[in-house]
Amino acid sequence: MYFLLANLSFVDMWLSSVTTPKMITDFLRENKTISFAGCMCQILFVHVAKGGEMVLLVAMAYNRYVVICKPLHYSIIMSLQRCIGLVLTSWTTGFVHAMSQMTVVMQLPFCGSKEIDSFFCDMPLVIKLACVESDNLDILMNIDTGAVAVTCFILLLISYTYILFTVLQSSKTGASKALSTCTAHITVVVLFFGPCIFIYVWPISITWLDKFLAVFYSVITPLLNPTIYTLRNKEMKKALKRFKSYYMGSKGNT
Repeated sequence: MYFLLANLSFVDMWLSSVTTPKMITDFLRENKTISFAGCMCQILFVHVAKGGEMVLLVAMAYNRYVVICKPLHYSIIMSLQRCIGLVLTSWTTGFVHAMSQMTVVMQLPFCGSKEIDSFFCDMPLVIKLACVESDNLDILMNIDTGAVAVTCFILLLISYTYILFTVLQSSKTGASKALSTCTAHITVVVLFFGPCIFIYVWPISITWLDKFLAVFYSVITPLLNPTIYTLRNKEMKKALKRFKSYYMGSKGNT
């Protein structure tokens, strides 16, 4: 679990580092520009991180499934080699997904307006600047991204369906403990997949909402993920209680 969490934290750090520094500097100056190469790099790294995180969340759901449904075989099934394989699969999927989109967008002719109505470069916004009919291309890109997102989401639903059936057949104490271990992961899944599916799969585009959701999944969600998992971790809860009691005790002595 901690191996997968460490990789999730790294991906979140990657995702927020791609867009946040440029976004902050643009807030502080009037000339908000980015080079074509910089724009393409943002798109590439964002989609590598997003595609990888989707698969990584599926791997974490699989880990929860093995913990709850096959606890006696956990150490055999979730070996270090299996965990490394799952992480490599997530990175490979993210890279292939990003390159499939970059191969298309790099060949587009750009002319006319070069203004992107958002805080950072993203595929649907860049496609609108191309000197070609963008509707069909936009649909193709959304299908590409939507296929990854929807496939991962369906796998997550299947995993948690098995977990739910297993939990319902166990005792109340066991069910409560099992659901408690899944709460943090379900929260992270909803926070990540909700905005992604709305932006790339939802047919209606609402500019202000797309901007908010883009900032949400690229800045706010990576910030919330460590907090969510920390507050659901027993060791961290005990450490926070010890710190609180120590702080209150030292404050009382002074």
